[in-house]
Amino acid sequence: MLDEVEFEEVSNLYRAAFRSTEPTMEARFAPVSRAYERLTGYAGCHPNAVMHHRIAQYGPPCTACGKQLRTPEARHCAACGTVRQTPDASSR
Repeated sequence: MLDEVEFEEVSNLYRAAFRSTEPTMEARFAPVSRAYERLTGYAGCHPNAVMHHRIAQYGPPCTACGKQLRTPEARHCAACGTVRQTPDASSR
């Protein structure tokens, strides 16, 4: 998963790949794959999949099962169904 600074670096490379004159798609997106591997240590991730590895897209871990909530605004855990407790809900 990439934090905002890391994601900006990778997404800039991803956008640049579309302007590249390299003859193959693999060559055009190679900088994206190399940057992702350098940042995460994980090799072999498809460049399109890399664009979904942004921490800010997901919510906090579920308090019951520990899996990431699907969005920062999620009201319940899709994995176990636990309702998310928010500071606003407890004051009502």
